[in-house]
Amino acid sequence: MAPTDHRQSVLITGCSPGGIGHALALAFHARGLRVFATARTTGQIVDLSDKGIETIPLVVDDDSSILSCLKTVEQLTDGRGLDYLVNNAGVSYVMPALDIKIDDAKKIFDVNLFAVMRLCQVYSPLLIKAHGTIVMVGSLAGVIPYVFGGVYNASKAALHAYANTLRVELAPFGVKVITVVTGGVKSRISSHVTRVLPEDSLYAPLEENYLRRQGHSQEGAMPTAAYAESVVKQVLPGAGPWPWRWLLRDARRNWIWEGNKSWVVYFLSGGYTWTSFFDRYMTWLFQLRRLKRKDL
Repeated sequence: MAPTDHRQSVLITGCSPGGIGHALALAFHARGLRVFATARTTGQIVDLSDKGIETIPLVVDDDSSILSCLKTVEQLTDGRGLDYLVNNAGVSYVMPALDIKIDDAKKIFDVNLFAVMRLCQVYSPLLIKAHGTIVMVGSLAGVIPYVFGGVYNASKAALHAYANTLRVELAPFGVKVITVVTGGVKSRISSHVTRVLPEDSLYAPLEENYLRRQGHSQEGAMPTAAYAESVVKQVLPGAGPWPWRWLLRDARRNWIWEGNKSWVVYFLSGGYTWTSFFDRYMTWLFQLRRLKRKDL
């Protein structure tokens, strides 16, 4: 009989090499957590399994794949729950708002938003059992009007809004939700996509600028490993970048801003004024404190 593994566990979506999820898997693993790294096929992430990280196939916009992954995680954790769910998987879409194809837009939302909603639903019992944490990998694109990215921007803005509400709704059950507003980070999210403008596009005179925009997030981008290390430090209790963290060992931010230009946008967008006022107000208004984890 195999010995019981008492390490905290983390499931990360979208861990293919060269991306944020891959770097997060390595960063969590380096801090001693039990990492379940996922990708469409485990053959994509053999290098992670070679380092002792457990790999599971997961297609985030396929319900049967989600349920199969859940069953595997339940077996591997042996009923102890899941400590962290990191919703990282995402796809990019760069196209002027007037030129988008609605079918393409739906596919973007399926992966960037609806898959996340489904994963949160399916894994909620395991997260509640462990008093776990959900980490949403958001984007500056969900905050600023990043031109030619209307669909992607909208999917990330919707993710931010969903996470903001989910955080309040899950608080009575001891589950924390953290949103990472990600700036420029070295990634392959758009490296395999080269789109062209429709011939009749109003933006045809700006085609050179449009082509530059497709790779713009990589200009001056933060190294992926540095981003992952910083995010993991702030996600784990007692490891945040505050000099007084020894006084508040469990204090963690609801919002983490990381990546190139993230702090510039933070200040210019008034991010410093985002407080937990509405968390407390909505909890009081709708009496969420009446809910207790033991009532489940």
